[in-house]
Amino acid sequence: MAETAFQIQYRQEFIAGFEQRQSIVRDSTTTEAVIKGNRATFLVADSGPNATAVTRGINGMIPARGDNLQQPVATLVEWHDLVRKTTFNVFASQGNQRAIMQQTSMGVVNRKIDNDIITVLDTATLNTGVATTANMTMVNIAKASLGNGGVPFDGNIWALISPGFESYLMTNVAQFSSADYVTRKPFPGADPAWSDQPGFYQWLGVKWIVHPNLTDGGSGLSSEQCFMYHKSAIGHAYNSDDLQALAGYDEEQDYSWARCTIFMGSVKLQNAGMIMMKHDGSALVAT
Repeated sequence: MAETAFQIQYRQEFIAGFEQRQSIVRDSTTTEAVIKGNRATFLVADSGPNATAVTRGINGMIPARGDNLQQPVATLVEWHDLVRKTTFNVFASQGNQRAIMQQTSMGVVNRKIDNDIITVLDTATLNTGVATTANMTMVNIAKASLGNGGVPFDGNIWALISPGFESYLMTNVAQFSSADYVTRKPFPGADPAWSDQPGFYQWLGVKWIVHPNLTDGGSGLSSEQCFMYHKSAIGHAYNSDDLQALAGYDEEQDYSWARCTIFMGSVKLQNAGMIMMKHDGSALVAT
Protein backbone atom coordinates (compact mmCIF):
# COMPACT_ATOMS: atom_id res chain seq x y z
CA MET A 1 0.00 0.00 0.00
CA ALA A 2 1.37 3.44 -0.95
CA GLU A 3 2.28 5.63 2.01
CA THR A 4 2.26 8.88 0.05
CA ALA A 5 0.10 10.51 -2.58
CA PHE A 6 2.06 13.56 -3.67
CA GLN A 7 0.17 16.26 -5.52
CA ILE A 8 1.64 18.28 -8.37
CA GLN A 9 0.56 21.88 -8.73
CA TYR A 10 0.84 23.65 -12.08
CA ARG A 11 1.17 27.42 -12.01
CA GLN A 12 -1.54 28.92 -14.22
CA GLU A 13 0.11 32.30 -14.75
CA PHE A 14 2.69 31.70 -17.46
CA ILE A 15 6.26 32.95 -17.32
CA ALA A 16 7.37 34.59 -20.54
CA GLY A 17 10.40 33.01 -22.18
CA PHE A 18 13.48 35.06 -22.89
CA GLU A 19 13.07 36.74 -26.25
CA GLN A 20 12.94 40.25 -27.64
CA ARG A 21 9.29 41.33 -27.78
CA GLN A 22 9.44 45.00 -28.71
CA SER A 23 11.07 46.88 -31.54
CA ILE A 24 14.20 48.46 -30.10
CA VAL A 25 15.50 50.20 -33.22
CA ARG A 26 12.53 51.79 -35.00
CA ASP A 27 12.60 55.03 -32.98
CA SER A 28 16.19 55.64 -34.09
CA THR A 29 15.16 55.91 -37.76
CA THR A 30 13.24 58.40 -39.88
CA THR A 31 9.77 56.88 -40.13
CA GLU A 32 6.97 57.39 -42.63
CA ALA A 33 3.41 56.12 -42.26
CA VAL A 34 2.04 55.02 -45.64
CA ILE A 35 -1.70 55.57 -46.14
CA LYS A 36 -1.95 53.52 -49.33
CA GLY A 37 0.54 51.94 -51.72
CA ASN A 38 3.56 49.68 -51.56
CA ARG A 39 6.35 52.26 -51.81
CA ALA A 40 7.41 55.25 -49.76
CA THR A 41 9.71 57.79 -51.42
CA PHE A 42 11.89 59.83 -49.10
CA LEU A 43 13.55 63.09 -50.14
CA VAL A 44 17.14 63.82 -49.16
CA ALA A 45 18.03 67.39 -50.09
CA ASP A 46 21.30 69.32 -49.83
CA SER A 47 23.28 71.90 -51.75
CA GLY A 48 25.57 69.35 -53.41
CA PRO A 49 29.21 68.42 -52.82
CA ASN A 50 30.68 71.29 -54.85
CA ALA A 51 28.37 74.15 -53.92
CA THR A 52 30.19 77.31 -52.82
CA ALA A 53 29.24 80.92 -52.45
CA VAL A 54 29.89 83.01 -55.57
CA THR A 55 30.29 86.64 -56.43
CA ARG A 56 28.40 88.50 -59.09
CA GLY A 57 29.71 87.94 -62.60
CA ILE A 58 31.12 90.65 -64.88
CA ASN A 59 27.77 90.72 -66.63
CA GLY A 60 26.14 91.83 -63.40
CA MET A 61 24.31 88.51 -62.88
CA ILE A 62 24.65 86.14 -59.92
CA PRO A 63 25.49 82.61 -61.13
CA ALA A 64 22.70 80.19 -60.20
CA ARG A 65 22.88 76.52 -59.25
CA GLY A 66 20.45 73.71 -58.60
CA ASP A 67 19.94 71.76 -55.38
CA ASN A 68 21.04 68.14 -54.97
CA LEU A 69 17.86 66.09 -54.54
CA GLN A 70 17.86 62.32 -53.94
CA GLN A 71 14.74 60.14 -53.67
CA PRO A 72 15.46 56.81 -51.92
CA VAL A 73 12.53 54.39 -52.01
CA ALA A 74 11.43 51.96 -49.32
CA THR A 75 9.36 49.11 -50.72
CA LEU A 76 6.75 47.77 -48.33
CA VAL A 77 6.38 44.00 -47.93
CA GLU A 78 3.71 42.22 -45.90
CA TRP A 79 4.93 40.28 -42.87
CA HIS A 80 2.79 38.00 -40.71
CA ASP A 81 2.93 35.63 -37.79
CA LEU A 82 -0.03 33.29 -37.28
CA VAL A 83 -0.47 30.97 -34.29
CA ARG A 84 -3.26 28.38 -34.14
CA LYS A 85 -4.36 26.00 -31.38
CA THR A 86 -7.33 23.68 -31.13
CA THR A 87 -9.82 24.24 -28.35
CA PHE A 88 -8.82 20.93 -26.80
CA ASN A 89 -5.17 22.02 -26.63
CA VAL A 90 -6.20 25.33 -25.11
CA PHE A 91 -8.40 23.49 -22.60
CA ALA A 92 -5.90 20.78 -21.72
CA SER A 93 -2.76 22.92 -21.53
CA GLN A 94 -1.31 24.82 -18.61
CA GLY A 95 -1.63 28.60 -18.51
CA ASN A 96 -3.59 31.07 -20.62
CA GLN A 97 -2.84 29.70 -24.07
CA ARG A 98 -4.74 32.44 -25.90
CA ALA A 99 -2.72 35.16 -24.19
CA ILE A 100 0.47 33.26 -24.96
CA MET A 101 -0.46 33.13 -28.66
CA GLN A 102 -1.05 36.88 -28.78
CA GLN A 103 2.14 37.74 -26.92
CA THR A 104 4.43 35.52 -28.96
CA SER A 105 2.90 36.68 -32.24
CA MET A 106 3.57 40.32 -31.35
CA GLY A 107 7.15 39.45 -30.46
CA VAL A 108 7.85 37.72 -33.76
CA VAL A 109 6.72 40.70 -35.84
CA ASN A 110 8.47 43.29 -33.66
CA ARG A 111 11.72 41.36 -34.07
CA LYS A 112 11.15 41.40 -37.83
CA ILE A 113 10.90 45.21 -37.74
CA ASP A 114 14.34 45.42 -36.14
CA ASN A 115 15.80 42.81 -38.46
CA ASP A 116 14.58 44.80 -41.47
CA ILE A 117 16.34 47.94 -40.23
CA ILE A 118 19.51 46.09 -39.20
CA THR A 119 19.72 44.54 -42.67
CA VAL A 120 19.98 48.06 -44.11
CA LEU A 121 22.56 49.11 -41.51
CA ASP A 122 24.62 46.08 -42.51
CA THR A 123 25.16 47.72 -45.93
CA ALA A 124 27.19 50.56 -44.39
CA THR A 125 30.42 51.02 -46.33
CA LEU A 126 32.26 53.00 -43.64
CA ASN A 127 33.75 50.91 -40.83
CA THR A 128 36.27 51.06 -38.01
CA GLY A 129 38.56 48.40 -39.48
CA VAL A 130 39.46 44.94 -38.19
CA ALA A 131 37.18 43.63 -35.44
CA THR A 132 38.51 44.31 -31.96
CA THR A 133 37.11 44.67 -28.46
CA ALA A 134 35.23 47.89 -27.78
CA ASN A 135 37.35 50.77 -26.54
CA MET A 136 37.47 54.54 -26.56
CA THR A 137 39.53 54.59 -29.76
CA MET A 138 36.83 52.71 -31.67
CA VAL A 139 34.17 55.10 -30.38
CA ASN A 140 36.27 58.14 -31.33
CA ILE A 141 36.92 56.78 -34.84
CA ALA A 142 33.19 56.34 -35.38
CA LYS A 143 32.38 59.82 -34.08
CA ALA A 144 35.14 61.44 -36.08
CA SER A 145 34.09 59.64 -39.28
CA LEU A 146 30.54 60.94 -38.95
CA GLY A 147 31.81 64.43 -38.12
CA ASN A 148 34.14 64.41 -41.13
CA GLY A 149 31.13 63.54 -43.28
CA GLY A 150 29.34 66.66 -42.10
CA VAL A 151 26.90 64.74 -39.91
CA PRO A 152 25.58 67.08 -37.19
CA PHE A 153 25.68 66.01 -33.54
CA ASP A 154 22.25 67.45 -32.95
CA GLY A 155 20.81 64.90 -30.54
CA ASN A 156 19.87 62.46 -33.32
CA ILE A 157 23.02 60.32 -33.29
CA TRP A 158 22.44 56.72 -32.23
CA ALA A 159 24.72 53.78 -31.52
CA LEU A 160 23.41 50.24 -31.86
CA ILE A 161 25.67 47.87 -29.94
CA SER A 162 25.76 44.27 -28.73
CA PRO A 163 25.73 43.19 -25.07
CA GLY A 164 29.42 42.34 -25.45
CA PHE A 165 30.21 45.84 -26.72
CA GLU A 166 28.39 47.30 -23.73
CA SER A 167 30.33 45.04 -21.34
CA TYR A 168 33.69 46.16 -22.69
CA LEU A 169 32.66 49.82 -22.44
CA MET A 170 31.58 49.27 -18.85
CA THR A 171 34.87 47.55 -18.02
CA ASN A 172 37.40 49.60 -19.97
CA VAL A 173 35.96 53.09 -20.39
CA ALA A 174 35.57 54.90 -17.07
CA GLN A 175 33.54 57.69 -18.63
CA PHE A 176 30.87 55.24 -19.81
CA SER A 177 30.38 53.61 -16.42
CA SER A 178 30.40 56.92 -14.53
CA ALA A 179 27.22 58.79 -13.61
CA ASP A 180 29.18 62.01 -14.14
CA TYR A 181 29.28 61.40 -17.90
CA VAL A 182 26.18 59.30 -18.70
CA THR A 183 23.17 61.64 -18.52
CA ARG A 184 20.54 58.98 -19.16
CA LYS A 185 21.24 55.56 -17.73
CA PRO A 186 19.35 52.27 -17.34
CA PHE A 187 19.87 51.93 -13.61
CA PRO A 188 17.33 51.92 -10.75
CA GLY A 189 16.06 55.39 -10.01
CA ALA A 190 17.85 56.97 -12.97
CA ASP A 191 14.90 57.35 -15.30
CA PRO A 192 11.37 55.96 -14.91
CA ALA A 193 11.06 55.70 -18.69
CA TRP A 194 13.68 52.94 -18.66
CA SER A 195 11.44 50.42 -16.91
CA ASP A 196 9.37 47.99 -18.96
CA GLN A 197 10.41 49.37 -22.35
CA PRO A 198 13.51 49.56 -24.53
CA GLY A 199 15.86 52.20 -23.23
CA PHE A 200 19.19 53.75 -24.06
CA TYR A 201 22.23 55.39 -22.55
CA GLN A 202 22.96 59.03 -23.34
CA TRP A 203 26.73 59.47 -23.57
CA LEU A 204 29.07 61.65 -25.66
CA GLY A 205 26.06 63.19 -27.38
CA VAL A 206 25.04 59.72 -28.62
CA LYS A 207 22.06 57.54 -27.67
CA TRP A 208 23.37 54.01 -27.07
CA ILE A 209 21.00 51.06 -27.66
CA VAL A 210 21.96 47.54 -26.58
CA HIS A 211 20.52 44.92 -28.95
CA PRO A 212 20.70 41.11 -28.65
CA ASN A 213 20.24 40.30 -32.34
CA LEU A 214 22.90 42.15 -34.30
CA THR A 215 24.61 40.40 -37.21
CA ASP A 216 27.77 38.44 -36.45
CA GLY A 217 29.97 38.82 -39.50
CA GLY A 218 32.40 36.20 -38.19
CA SER A 219 31.66 33.24 -35.95
CA GLY A 220 31.18 32.97 -32.22
CA LEU A 221 30.52 36.73 -32.02
CA SER A 222 34.07 37.41 -33.27
CA SER A 223 32.91 40.15 -35.64
CA GLU A 224 29.71 41.68 -34.35
CA GLN A 225 28.38 44.41 -36.62
CA CYS A 226 27.57 47.36 -34.36
CA PHE A 227 26.79 50.86 -35.62
CA MET A 228 26.84 54.56 -35.01
CA TYR A 229 24.47 56.53 -37.22
CA HIS A 230 22.27 59.58 -37.61
CA LYS A 231 18.51 59.21 -37.56
CA SER A 232 18.37 60.75 -41.05
CA ALA A 233 20.60 57.98 -42.45
CA ILE A 234 17.89 55.29 -42.35
CA GLY A 235 14.28 55.47 -43.51
CA HIS A 236 11.59 53.08 -42.31
CA ALA A 237 8.08 53.05 -43.80
CA TYR A 238 5.03 51.15 -42.58
CA ASN A 239 1.28 51.04 -43.06
CA SER A 240 -0.46 53.99 -41.43
CA ASP A 241 -2.47 51.88 -38.99
CA ASP A 242 0.83 50.25 -37.94
CA LEU A 243 1.08 46.78 -36.52
CA GLN A 244 -2.17 44.79 -36.64
CA ALA A 245 -2.77 42.33 -33.81
CA LEU A 246 -5.92 40.20 -34.06
CA ALA A 247 -7.27 37.11 -32.33
CA GLY A 248 -10.31 34.97 -33.04
CA TYR A 249 -12.06 31.63 -32.99
CA ASP A 250 -13.15 29.33 -35.82
CA GLU A 251 -16.42 27.60 -34.87
CA GLU A 252 -16.42 25.12 -37.74
CA GLN A 253 -12.95 23.68 -37.04
CA ASP A 254 -12.95 24.54 -33.32
CA TYR A 255 -9.63 26.32 -32.99
CA SER A 256 -8.39 29.66 -31.70
CA TRP A 257 -5.88 31.80 -33.52
CA ALA A 258 -3.78 34.94 -33.11
CA ARG A 259 -2.26 36.86 -36.00
CA CYS A 260 0.09 39.83 -36.09
CA THR A 261 0.68 41.66 -39.39
CA ILE A 262 2.62 44.67 -40.62
CA PHE A 263 3.45 46.11 -44.04
CA MET A 264 6.90 47.71 -43.93
CA GLY A 265 10.20 48.41 -45.64
CA SER A 266 13.48 50.15 -44.82
CA VAL A 267 15.99 52.02 -46.97
CA LYS A 268 19.38 53.67 -46.67
CA LEU A 269 19.01 57.44 -46.98
CA GLN A 270 22.57 58.71 -46.49
CA ASN A 271 25.58 56.42 -46.44
CA ALA A 272 27.78 59.14 -44.90
CA GLY A 273 25.55 59.10 -41.83
CA MET A 274 26.30 55.52 -40.76
CA ILE A 275 29.46 53.65 -39.77
CA MET A 276 29.92 50.03 -38.77
CA MET A 277 31.86 49.37 -35.57
CA LYS A 278 33.31 45.87 -35.92
CA HIS A 279 33.45 44.32 -32.50
CA ASP A 280 35.05 41.13 -31.23
CA GLY A 281 32.84 39.82 -28.44
CA SER A 282 33.99 36.19 -28.66
CA ALA A 283 35.76 36.27 -25.28
CA LEU A 284 32.42 36.91 -23.58
CA VAL A 285 30.62 33.86 -24.96
CA ALA A 286 29.52 31.50 -22.19
CA THR A 287 30.64 27.87 -22.46
